[in-house]
Formats: sequence, C-alpha cells, structure tokens
Amino acid sequence: MIEDCLFEKAKKSLSAKRGLRKPETTDLFKRLLYIGPEDVTIVNYRRKPVSFFNPGAVVVGDKVRVFPRVIFDYYKYVSSIGYFELNIDDLLEGSKPEKIEAKIVLWPKSLWEFLGCEDARASFSEDKYFILYTGKGYYEKAPEVLERKDFLGFAVFDKQLTLLKRGYFSIIHGDEKYLPKSMKDSALLDHRKESVLLVRPDIRGIKVAWKSLADLDELSIHLTSLEPILVNEEWEAKVGWSTNAVKISSNEYLVGWHAVVRSDYSYRNGVALVNSDGELEAVSNYILAPKGLAEEYGDRPLVIFGDGLIKYKEWLIWVGGVSDYAIGFFAAEIDKVLDSLKKTPK
Repeated sequence: MIEDCLFEKAKKSLSAKRGLRKPETTDLFKRLLYIGPEDVTIVNYRRKPVSFFNPGAVVVGDKVRVFPRVIFDYYKYVSSIGYFELNIDDLLEGSKPEKIEAKIVLWPKSLWEFLGCEDARASFSEDKYFILYTGKGYYEKAPEVLERKDFLGFAVFDKQLTLLKRGYFSIIHGDEKYLPKSMKDSALLDHRKESVLLVRPDIRGIKVAWKSLADLDELSIHLTSLEPILVNEEWEAKVGWSTNAVKISSNEYLVGWHAVVRSDYSYRNGVALVNSDGELEAVSNYILAPKGLAEEYGDRPLVIFGDGLIKYKEWLIWVGGVSDYAIGFFAAEIDKVLDSLKKTPK
C-alpha cells in the first residue's frame, strides 16, 4: 500500500512539476583547492586510502569539520566515513595544509550497511553532529534470503566524536513499514524529535526529490508527509538532494541538489530555497559543474557530487566529491547564488 501510494505521487509529479529549470550552466563557483587520498594520513587505520571523496561538511568555530567517504580497495568498493578539520580562513585563501590527518568514524557494523557507509551529510546543533548517510547493504526478507538495498542511515556524535546513536529510517503508515529499494540523498532542516527531512527514495525507478516529516527518535518517516517537490526535467535521468541545508533567514534554507544529464551522464548541481516546512520556494539552473582535467577525470568521470554546504561571511562554500576520487572546495558570493534562484509558481 505504501509503495503504491508513493508511486502514484511520483508519477503525477513528473508531469505537474517539470518546466521549472532550463538546461543551462552558469558556473558561479571559484575553485579553492582539491584534497585527494595522496594528501591524507589515516591515523586510526593501518592503510592508505585509494579514494577520499563525497564529504559532508559543517563549520564549528573557525574550523571546517569534514566527513569524507573513504575507500581502501577497489575489490569490493566498501566505504567508510572519516573526519578531518581545516581552518576556514586558510581554506578561503586556497591554502592546503602540508599535513592532513584524518580518522575513520563510521564503518560497516551491521547487515544493512555491510557493503559500505557512504556520502555523509553533516549538521551540528547543541554540541552534537548529526550525520545522514547511505548504508549500502542487505535486508533479510526471510531466513537466509537477503535483498540488496540502500538504506538512509542516521548517526549522532557528541562534540568529541563519540557515537551516541546509529540506525536507519523506514517509511511508516499505521502498522505498515516500508523500505524502498534505495533511499538516500537527504537533508535535515532541524534536529527536533519531529523534523523536516528532505529525501530521495527510489520508487519503482522514479528518482525525484521529496520533503517529509521524520521522527528522529523512532527513525521513521510518515507516509502522509511525503511529497515530491523537485523532479528531473526531460533531459535528466534523475535528481536528488546533494547537501545539508543552510539556514539563511528565520524560515528559509538553501540546499544543494544534483542532476544526472542524459547527454553525457555528468552530475551537475544547483541550489534550491525551501521554507521551514520543506516547501520549494525557488530553484536555480546549474551553477556548479565539472570542468577541466581534475574534475572531469576519475573513477567515475564528470562528477561533482554533494555533500557539504557552508555559509560563511559573504561566501557560500560547496564541499563536494570530484569524480569519485578526491574532494573539491568551491566558493561563490552568496548574493550571486541567491540572484540565480527563480521563484516557483504557487
């Protein structure tokens, strides 16, 4: 019943919500620096990473706290989530530290994340880090019958990065509980017991961006609260939320989104403005896209992906994975980003 309901909503959204954007790219971001696996020492694990990418990021004090996806081999491509810090003013100057020490803070420990912990989105509130991530793993449908799924994982750490909570979200309605084939690409607007959650479930192959209301204690999403608000245009294969949400006024948030363009399967990025209820107020065309050798070539070419968005002084800083091997830091004047937004029809 839950899947049928969501599928009908997703189908209707494709016709009702297309036409908001154009296939145009105006790259507003300057390139600050790149950090790859060769730049990093992992202090609590014995091996050198082969990929270091798709990071969540948040500012606490004068430090950018970065939560990268880390891979140590290509045989199974199993990911973990790490942590390191950069001084934000040095970052804006494009200054890379000579020595970057990182540590692993999340790694697979359960069946639902058996194949990896991927693509963190980070936020910070009341001296706690809140991490949304993809748990790539299995669901046991019956004894010894496993079904592959991408779970929407959730972890809470204290300020010293001691793990306080860990689990994954389900969609509920009455006594029914539903786990889509894939549910990820998410952002929290707040950190109360009941919080607005932007999310991207895969509903029978339709991959559009939704808003919802989630219970952070029970790790449940209420079916009746789920509504698609941003859909792929005709020239795109899919869309999803890329970054954490950044509060810019009492009831407005900026959040990054990505789309896969059918013509070259590149990942291109824009921003959306949502209100405190998660409703879409405005959206940009593409304002950040891969260009040049460093961004276009890697394990998965033509990608800038997620996962961190930071507002600092007059700057909007995008911290993203570059072609599945490194991290790029990008900065744009926030006024120019806001000028790129087009209001959505009511």
